[in-house]
Amino acid sequence: MGFMAKQAILHRMVMPGHICPYGLKAKHLLESRGFAVDDRWLTTREETDAFKAEHGVKTTPQTFIDGKRIGGYDDLRGHFGLKVADPDATSYTPVIALFAMTALMALATSFSVYGEIFTLRAAEWFISFSMIVLALLKLQDVDKFATMFLNYDLLARRWVPYASIYPFAEGLAGVLMTAHALDWLSIPVALFIGGIGAISVFKAVYIDKRDIKCACVGGSSKVPLGFVSLTENLMMVAMALWMARMWL
Repeated sequence: MGFMAKQAILHRMVMPGHICPYGLKAKHLLESRGFAVDDRWLTTREETDAFKAEHGVKTTPQTFIDGKRIGGYDDLRGHFGLKVADPDATSYTPVIALFAMTALMALATSFSVYGEIFTLRAAEWFISFSMIVLALLKLQDVDKFATMFLNYDLLARRWVPYASIYPFAEGLAGVLMTAHALDWLSIPVALFIGGIGAISVFKAVYIDKRDIKCACVGGSSKVPLGFVSLTENLMMVAMALWMARMWL
């Protein structure tokens, strides 16, 4: 007697101008779990609306296993005991990924320039590259960043335009520090914004005990305000002091 694969029915949108990405992910998940998928396409908006009305659901795709409706993609993940993302949950993943990549960029640049991976310049580049990428993320939507930044930055609360200036200042300092150019400008800028930022974060988190999101990776961040943002600011201060040593 031959092996009978587990069966699942999947209803998903496949239209000329739109193929539902969650439908593709649901199909892949089912097949990776050993299911033979009866893949039923909803090819028009009218057909999709009629399906939703018939089954009393608001979204597609919808999966059925053994005659029982499992639900959408997140429901299917839950059915298999997999983690379901919480859109409101805080996460350090963005900053971990950012610092990991800027570290690799710095090491790669060091190897390209000096033929060695671990150099003093690699450490400098790690900080300056991080400043540039952090500024880039903020500059994607300056207004949204500024709104979140105003929740805790002490200077921005006294002078609102500073919240919009900050990402430009951080990016400028990072670029100049990467090139070791115009130190007379980059050093005081980094000292100023990094120092104010560190004080602001320390007060908000460790004195006022506030539980808020950090604007360090942009205005849509789910990163909690705390150690990461404090580290960002202290890195700028440390870089500025390190580069200032030659002037002392």
